[in-house]
Formats: sequence, structure tokens, C-alpha cells
Amino acid sequence: MKLTHITDIDRFFKVIDECTGKVELVSEDLRLNLKSKLTQYVALANIFSGGGEIPEMELIAYNQEDVNRLIKFMIG
Repeated sequence: MKLTHITDIDRFFKVIDECTGKVELVSEDLRLNLKSKLTQYVALANIFSGGGEIPEMELIAYNQEDVNRLIKFMIG
């Protein structure tokens, strides 16, 4: 699933923490486990160096409840 224009980073990571299954950030070259606190800290550092917003990211959630949770986050 593709997520765009994430401005509430704290809420986004709180939703990720609430997920029960694996949630991965994917790109052509990379697949990162967003449930990992270390990965979250690295992502935060990159976000704040880029202006404090995530313009777009591709996520894979393996649990349908987690997919629903992420969709609910995106619609508000």
C-alpha cells in the first residue's frame, strides 16, 4: 500500500506500534521492518532532515487487521 503526505509522524509510528504483524517499508533496493525501534529512529532522522514530512512511502502489512488500521490512519 502506498501512503502519502504523512505529517503527524508521532501518530504514524504509534499506529505502527499497534500493529500485531510485520510492517515493512519497501523500495526497489530495500525492505525495512518498521516494527523495529532502531529502524523507526533512522527513519525519523531522515524525515527531519527532509523537512518533517513523509511525502510518499510504500508499506507492506502482512496482517489484514494491520492493513485496516493503516487505512484508518490515512483517512483520518
